[in-house]
Amino acid sequence: MLIRISLLLAALYSTLQARPSIDPTSVVIVYNTNNAESSKLAFYYARQRSIPDENIVGLDTPDKGHISRAEYISTIQNPLRRQFQNKVWWKLAKTADGIILPLENKKRLLVCMYGVPFGILQQKIPKEESDKMHITQRANSAAVDSELAVLGIQGVPIQGPLPNKYFKKDYAFSSQRELTPYFMVGRIDGPDFATSKRLIDDAIATEKQGLWGMCYLDIALKGGAYKIGDEWLKNIDKLNWQKGIPTTVDNNKQTYLSNYPMRDVSLYYGWYTSTVNGPFRNPDFEFKRGAVAIHLHSFSASNLRDKNKHWVGPLLYKGAAATVGNVYEPYLQMTHYFDILNDRLIDGYTFIEAASMAIPVLSWQNVAIGDPLYQPFKRLDGTGVIEEEDKFYRSINLTFNAWKSYAKQLKTKLTAGAINKNDARYYEVLGLWNLHSGDSKQALAQFSYAAKKYTTSSDKVRIALHLANIYVGEKKKNLAVGTLEEALIGRQKHTSGRPLKSMLNILNPPPPPAAEPRKKLTPKN
Repeated sequence: MLIRISLLLAALYSTLQARPSIDPTSVVIVYNTNNAESSKLAFYYARQRSIPDENIVGLDTPDKGHISRAEYISTIQNPLRRQFQNKVWWKLAKTADGIILPLENKKRLLVCMYGVPFGILQQKIPKEESDKMHITQRANSAAVDSELAVLGIQGVPIQGPLPNKYFKKDYAFSSQRELTPYFMVGRIDGPDFATSKRLIDDAIATEKQGLWGMCYLDIALKGGAYKIGDEWLKNIDKLNWQKGIPTTVDNNKQTYLSNYPMRDVSLYYGWYTSTVNGPFRNPDFEFKRGAVAIHLHSFSASNLRDKNKHWVGPLLYKGAAATVGNVYEPYLQMTHYFDILNDRLIDGYTFIEAASMAIPVLSWQNVAIGDPLYQPFKRLDGTGVIEEEDKFYRSINLTFNAWKSYAKQLKTKLTAGAINKNDARYYEVLGLWNLHSGDSKQALAQFSYAAKKYTTSSDKVRIALHLANIYVGEKKKNLAVGTLEEALIGRQKHTSGRPLKSMLNILNPPPPPAAEPRKKLTPKN
């Protein structure tokens, strides 16, 4: 058996060799000449990623987030096209139907820096025209980045989206001639210069040791046309366990509770509320360095430079290194498919390749923020600098990859790890894995072991929430309430008790306040 497992691991790791990064000479950096920090960030990024200075382009564009279509054309689109023409970065030709597009294109990735506008405002359409259009064709608003993806294609209408030929593909962007007219477009941006610079530093640092930790998924339990969003998250849950990435799933209708005690968050995918909430508003919350964190909402990136509003800005401010979002309403089927993005990241692609393969349309509302060249799972093959904080997750990954086809042996190995290391995290992971596998009885047992072994209040509260959620799923409300009330003892006035109180209020909503007695009217004489 040991020989067989050794051979399996050797075969596995031979398929997990990191994919090559994007050629730095094919990258163009775009910054705003009216913002000194934009210029500073552009040259810093070029040095960190060995991108030639001649590939850095400054544009005299308004120093604000949202601009008009006319401003986009005059200060971004046309000047950038002139740069490509003057530097002979592309060779243009005209098609039979009058469309101008590149036949040759030396540059494949555009990177917008902090300070470059990110939104093109809606241009008014006469009502008699808009009434005849499909709802998506009425939109001529767009994310600047998504519009730049078709920078080389001249003569197409600005109304509505264009299909993305790279959607759902599984190969390097530069390897296919049919993609020559298009660009991948990324953005290094955020609430402030310091946050934007950190995206670069965190990406480079994480690539040396790899991204290791927990994944948290927040399923919204949507139905009808919105069901696809939950399906993306379920697919992520399935793939993560196959790859040895422990995953916690919130199956409640509400988002993760306020002060929910997440730990070692390396991946987060969720939906659906308009403004950041739950644990991400906790003053002490911070993502693991290099984390990919994404929350789906129609306007998640509409003000990405605000650390308190919507989702993109707050997630980046809390330490995430990469995210995607929407500047304006995209409609669910035309936003990033989270499961494709997650799959391509784990497969070793760069962040921008994964994000580009996950979006079905271009010239639309979507942005990808973070170092585009970042490869978070570059070390999933077991290589890289082994840091103390990662040893547990490397061990979990190795164990799952070796024994995932042998449930009994996997349980034995993880239990042995829990005993030998006296580490409650092994029991918690076992409980999550059993829950994923549909064995709630075993999950209850493993979580109960974890509760006894954990020593910190936040960990004990999280386990109590795991247990209560299982009981709720089994329609054993009394057991759920009892578990939460027991865990709340001694924590009523502490922040760690807040998620327990919140869940208790969901299970047993407090009665509405008594109505004030009506005042008697005094008749006028």
